[in-house]
Amino acid sequence: MSPWIKKYAPVKVCDIPQANSEKIKQFVQNFKQEKKNSVFLYGPPGSCKSCAVHALAKELNIEIVEINASDVRNANQINEKIGNALKQQSLFFKGKIVLVDEVDGVSGTKDRGGVPALVKLIEKSVFPVVLTANDPWNKKFNKLRSCSVMVEFDSPAPAGIAKVLKHICEKEKIIFDEGSLMTLARRSGGDLRAAINDLQSLTQGTKKLTKDVIEGLGERNRQDTVNNALIKIFKSSDPLIAINAFDSVNMNLDEAFLWVEYNCPREYKKPEDIARAFDALSKADIYKGRIRRRQHWRFLVYVNALISAGVAVAKDAKYSEMVKYMQTTRLLKLWQAKMKYGQRKAIVSKIAEKTHCSSKRAMDVSLPFIQQIFKNNSTAAVQLADELELDEKEIDWLKK
Repeated sequence: MSPWIKKYAPVKVCDIPQANSEKIKQFVQNFKQEKKNSVFLYGPPGSCKSCAVHALAKELNIEIVEINASDVRNANQINEKIGNALKQQSLFFKGKIVLVDEVDGVSGTKDRGGVPALVKLIEKSVFPVVLTANDPWNKKFNKLRSCSVMVEFDSPAPAGIAKVLKHICEKEKIIFDEGSLMTLARRSGGDLRAAINDLQSLTQGTKKLTKDVIEGLGERNRQDTVNNALIKIFKSSDPLIAINAFDSVNMNLDEAFLWVEYNCPREYKKPEDIARAFDALSKADIYKGRIRRRQHWRFLVYVNALISAGVAVAKDAKYSEMVKYMQTTRLLKLWQAKMKYGQRKAIVSKIAEKTHCSSKRAMDVSLPFIQQIFKNNSTAAVQLADELELDEKEIDWLKK
């Protein structure tokens, strides 16, 4: 049986549940008039970045050459594979898009020179280049951002996902109700690809989608498993039970640390218990710092022991009250701050490049003056935006 994500792949950009998908179409259609040779799509997994490019190629009847950046990691590989794709004419002389997918994969010491090589190829390209990444704000992508039109893809809204699922159900003659479709859409966590896969697996054979069927679907956010792990820590005083709490949880210790830290004061009520628990967590944090600085990964054993067994034995007695464990909001706040300050870093990088100064000096000296210009002098702001090659979001940021 053909996977539905391929069978029902969109053939037009307007079929993509993304408000910004039309911007890619405009970029490709007006490529010869564009100042930049590439468009940089960024957003979470499942937000239809690659799908939108394939749909555009079908709609405009042009060839698409897809290259996964994780497979071409250093300068030599990039010049060989991506360079050849950019130099060769379309096989059928009908135009071409070069999709460099998952640019996040170009990272680490083995990839030295990869990003600068990619930038050089893009600057000389005679074909539109589309880059995709989950997080484009890493400083290693400064040059890529400067030579690209930035387009953000948000996670599709549940209503948009439900609309796609409804279309598939009608084509496959699946019996469904609107409430079940919306429930499945919400449980996908904004991942359209995952929602379609779930729909196929749940209705295969039965041709029915009901709330009872959806209830059998495992939670994608792993919260039930995390809750079980936290129960082993907070509701037990036996270090041998607690120390293995996260063994079966598909989660790294940094995330586990945040779960324990956030829920510890919700579980423990006595100040002495909380103090001992956070003493264990603080020591775990010290070991995490040593891992980052010195790459002493053997310290992970100590981190795990302290955030599990260390917190478990911190209490004088078990608490009988049942607590609903919750995920920390710190990750969301960190992500929001990263997106906010990522634009500032991108602007500072452009200022530093144009004024031939350090990023620190551009941040401390130039940026405050430029912000005032954008707020108070629209004529000068337009000239500066053109000179610094700022995109719409960067201009909006300077005006705030």
